[in-house]
Amino acid sequence: MKQKASLFFVLMLSVIVLLAGCGKGDSSKSASADENTFKVGLEAGYAPFNWTQNDDSNGGVKIAGASEYAGGYDVEIAKKIADGLGKKLVIVKTEWDGLVPALTSGKIDAIIAGMSPTTERKKTIDFSDNYYKSNLVMVVKKGSKYEKATSIQDFKGAKVTAQLNTFHYSVIDQIKGVKKAKAMDNFPAMRVALESGIIDGYVSERPEAVSASSANENFAMVEFKDGFKTSADDTAVAVGIQKGSDLKGKINEILKGISEEQQTEIMDAAIKNQPAAK
Repeated sequence: MKQKASLFFVLMLSVIVLLAGCGKGDSSKSASADENTFKVGLEAGYAPFNWTQNDDSNGGVKIAGASEYAGGYDVEIAKKIADGLGKKLVIVKTEWDGLVPALTSGKIDAIIAGMSPTTERKKTIDFSDNYYKSNLVMVVKKGSKYEKATSIQDFKGAKVTAQLNTFHYSVIDQIKGVKKAKAMDNFPAMRVALESGIIDGYVSERPEAVSASSANENFAMVEFKDGFKTSADDTAVAVGIQKGSDLKGKINEILKGISEEQQTEIMDAAIKNQPAAK
């Protein structure tokens, strides 16, 4: 009986070791696959920086876990960085408020989403060198009394908003007597609010405003002679990465190879290629 029990024990031990070996093999394979990808988080709703489309036209990249694709300036920059790193680009569609948590938790490797490297954000994550710089403008209804504004102070009494948790929303306070509306989650929501008359205008960066006015003939972009006071970091956009990540140096080297002229060309193409409905 003891011999049979011992034999049974040996057989069971062999099976356990074999299964454990298989498990390690699968885990190793998964880890290896992760090492070969560059997971980028973005909203896919901030044209022309990033948007959602139905196919891979104009260089669109499949969104992980979805049947849709992402396109836009950020996606083109992400492709160049992924190529430079020798990795496969994976787009992870993420709500704006979820981008930094997704990065710090390791769900994504980088944020390339038209994000400004503000002092507040730098407390939590690191940023690469800038990959675009823009100015703040206002998007209004065409034909409204605000279309011909030359100063932000011309918006006294106007209902103005901006995206939640962005510096765009904080600069509204620079307008004396403005009716600061509740911040909104995303740009599509603000466009709907403007179209319906809930707001008189929203603060944006110039590329998005060009995009909005190109996609909707009822919208107009207002640029100012006397505009918002901002810092250099506020109006720039950079790649967000985890604190202390060695990706920072590698990404900066890749970005050095993209001239300002090339940045302008990529942005112009993004504005031209944006889906009208996004």
